[in-house]
Amino acid sequence: MSGGVDSTITAYLLKEAGYEVIGATMHIRHPRKDLHPHTPGDMYGCCGVSSVEDAGRIAQQLGIPFYILDLREPFEREVISYFCEEYLKARTPNPCILCNEKVKFGALLTKARELEAAFISTGHYARVEYEPARGRYLLKRGKDAKKDQSYVLFSLSQDQLSHALFPLGCSRKEDVRKKALDLGLRVHEKPESQEICFVPGADYRSFLRSRATRGIEAGDIVDSQGRILGRHEGLPFYTIGQRKGLGLSAGKPLYVVGFDRERNLVVVGEKRDVCGSELIADRVNWIAIEELHHPIKVKAKIRSTHREADAVVTPSSDGAVEVEFAQPQEAITPGQAVVFYEGDVVMGGGWIDRAIRGRETS
Repeated sequence: MSGGVDSTITAYLLKEAGYEVIGATMHIRHPRKDLHPHTPGDMYGCCGVSSVEDAGRIAQQLGIPFYILDLREPFEREVISYFCEEYLKARTPNPCILCNEKVKFGALLTKARELEAAFISTGHYARVEYEPARGRYLLKRGKDAKKDQSYVLFSLSQDQLSHALFPLGCSRKEDVRKKALDLGLRVHEKPESQEICFVPGADYRSFLRSRATRGIEAGDIVDSQGRILGRHEGLPFYTIGQRKGLGLSAGKPLYVVGFDRERNLVVVGEKRDVCGSELIADRVNWIAIEELHHPIKVKAKIRSTHREADAVVTPSSDGAVEVEFAQPQEAITPGQAVVFYEGDVVMGGGWIDRAIRGRETS
């Protein structure tokens, strides 16, 4: 329970359905508080002190037990450290996906079993269904297309999905808020958390500087011919497709198209140079099938907010896949996830290792 409207109504619906419900909030406060002496409270957004207090009050209103579970160590190891390391490798991470896999349906599921709970339930807008013909648990899109969160759940295993309940999978956000209002729960108007919960003030640059002992050095910004156009503050502070904040005067818009880590260079180009039709993804997790043996046609998303696109996924001998899009995609970004859909079903997904432009890689 995050103290927000989604997890609140999730708990209510489960209790109404006859489940024995235990409310739990993850204590994931940054253990190195000395690095952020000016952070108000202990966290922002869904992890803040006020949200924990809200969750406790809601649990009391619903008449369910409430626990605050200490998951600081796994959160630090699996999410925060990953977040920093990816940026230091000039990759753009998605910590929410790792949090779902490693913490909410990892460490928290372990705690739940200790409490003899059979399921973990969250306020995600997604669906899980068991399909006997395949003998597999399927992850499906939430019915509310504007709120669908299946993308950030793609890395869950069959075991994790078998212990997952998503009561809001068939709901619309406006109906969830109305239900909270009808129940007299003040969280019905509570705004959604949009920022990374462990980054104070959404200032990820300061956060990285406070933790990094290496890998952040100023360098040159160059074009594809190697001509120096300006200076950058450190590779971790830039991402593929970025246009603003480059400090360049070239007479035309320029975008980050790649990085040269060995020479500490940010490479820029024009809008067309940001687009690519192919990518390589590794650490692939298949949900609807056990393994991919031949090319398949899918709809693929390269970011949670990106419009899905027609693509062909081809397996390689090392477990990675090559994804070829029917039309060029803008800002294929190493470190982000690519998720494959067949209708409403999440076939699987993986982590973007590199984009292929022509036969050049970046």
